[in-house]
Amino acid sequence: MIEQLVRQTRTVRRFHQDRPLDPAMLHRLIDLARLGGSARNAQVLKYTVVTDGRLCGQLFPLLGWAGYLRDWPGPAEGERPPAYIVCLLDNELLKGPQTEAHFDLGIATQNLLLGAAEQGVFGCRIGAFSAAAVQRLLQLSDRFTALLVVALGYPAETVVLEEMGADGDIRYWHDEREVHHVPKRPLADLLVAPPEEA
Repeated sequence: MIEQLVRQTRTVRRFHQDRPLDPAMLHRLIDLARLGGSARNAQVLKYTVVTDGRLCGQLFPLLGWAGYLRDWPGPAEGERPPAYIVCLLDNELLKGPQTEAHFDLGIATQNLLLGAAEQGVFGCRIGAFSAAAVQRLLQLSDRFTALLVVALGYPAETVVLEEMGADGDIRYWHDEREVHHVPKRPLADLLVAPPEEA
């Protein structure tokens, strides 16, 4: 069951913009994020939910989309996410190095995206943005630092996993039908053997 859910939880960058997401569902996804592990159990992450069309429109141009697809400026109007969850570091709660917040961020957003996929909603974690610009737009105090933006919506594209080719190229790509292909390293390439016993 978990393997199937992990396999279907793919990054999606094109959405049905005209299909809004229920704020209550988004809050349930944040609750799944909240339940994940946390370094020192400090629980330093907070979240801002953006569903207002005007605000989504102002947030969109602040974000970088799909670095490997150089000729693609991001989703077109009509394919843009109807919702975002902005993941924030609460600086007043951070007691250790900021790397601990990033540890939490990976766990929290994976929980969130797994829960979303279970409901047919997919997303894209976006780290390419100016934190200061996002914080200004959302009128956040200096207490918070924007770490990640998760774009969410019902998918308007197909994503397929495939084994990485012999050339070792891990860059994702679109084919002529706009199917998004994601090469994955084979399991055998990830296994590092321990030293043999003497």
